[in-house]
Amino acid sequence: MCATGQDPDGGADDARDDSAAAFSALLEDSAEDLYEHAPCGYLSTLLDGRIAKINTTMLGWLGYTREQVVGRLRFADLLTVGGKIYHETHFAPLLRMQGELGGVALELRTADRRRLPVMVTSVVKTGADGQPLLIRTTVFDARDRRSYERELLRAREEAERERDRAQRLATTLQRSLLPPTLPPVPGVEVDSYYHIASPEQVGGDFYDLFPLSGERWGLFLGDVCGKGAGAAAVTSLARYTLRAAAVYDSDPVAVLDNLNTVLNHEYHLDDPRFCTVIFGLLTQTDDGCTVQLASGGHPPALLLRADGTVEQQHTTGGQLVGVLPDPRFVTATVRLTPGDTLLLYTDGLTEARVDAARNRYDDEALLDFATALAPTSASVAITAVRSLLTSFGDGLDDDTAVLALSVPADPGRARR
Repeated sequence: MCATGQDPDGGADDARDDSAAAFSALLEDSAEDLYEHAPCGYLSTLLDGRIAKINTTMLGWLGYTREQVVGRLRFADLLTVGGKIYHETHFAPLLRMQGELGGVALELRTADRRRLPVMVTSVVKTGADGQPLLIRTTVFDARDRRSYERELLRAREEAERERDRAQRLATTLQRSLLPPTLPPVPGVEVDSYYHIASPEQVGGDFYDLFPLSGERWGLFLGDVCGKGAGAAAVTSLARYTLRAAAVYDSDPVAVLDNLNTVLNHEYHLDDPRFCTVIFGLLTQTDDGCTVQLASGGHPPALLLRADGTVEQQHTTGGQLVGVLPDPRFVTATVRLTPGDTLLLYTDGLTEARVDAARNRYDDEALLDFATALAPTSASVAITAVRSLLTSFGDGLDDDTAVLALSVPADPGRARR
């Protein structure tokens, strides 16, 4: 027994009771405080929209006192003009039909007439009989989000402007690497086409046709390895070197030898640059023309005969231009008579992907295509190849250059 004569456990029980009461009061106080000072706005409205309850957070955003709002204003009165229209025509009808509506972007009008962007979620509270009693709405401050969205929009617009500038630059640079038009060759129809796989990158395909002395013309078509500014520099160098070399010595093999020497001199060691090229020397004859070809690793030209047959002008074994100091180039001689067409192309055509399995449009498919086309003319052949390239869609990964020559069956129809 204690000296005081009191129950030794009585003080402990009283302390526990006091703690439980204090904790309960703390919970009640915290719940109310959480509602009033939550990081979001809360309000409850009657079915006619009048505000019955609103928390301190939202009052602070709006700049109103509770007496100015509760029982006096409707939720729609807090919205901008556009927000009121949207609330009446969309928000309120959908809320009545669905019972809840979330993540709706609106703008509130504060007491000092400022716009406050918010995200609103509303839920209809029903009674035991299922009838709606009031509407509870949670409002999130979207100012930071709106600023973030504006910054994203600004960044996207700037990226689009940069992309447009890059595309314009690439297009301008690409055009500078190709002849604006092909010169007329008496008695021969000529046509060409360049298909750009990506407007954002400069390709390395090139072609040209130009007069030499007498009744002779030089022509070439090639493909530089790679894309972008580096490939463009090599393309420009190759194009002007080929033209200059042909004036000095028009033998097709000598022309390619000159280009190979230049590339080996300009690009070597850690920065090798190379290309495939087919060069032709066109000589006019009484009934058409003769084309002497030399190829450095380039796909074979196709000869579409007037009788409907198609022949590959085999130049297999010709080595890439710019890789070796003394490469081997393979030659072939083609005679074009009325109704014949010579078609030169880069490998973007035969490496196109034609189906979901990413199978290539190979040499055999191109040969079948040409056979179905023959006999033809330069302009008709180019139009057909252009349609073929378009049909590949996004399966065309690489740029493609095409050059065609034909001797018209009616000499008077030759392009001049």
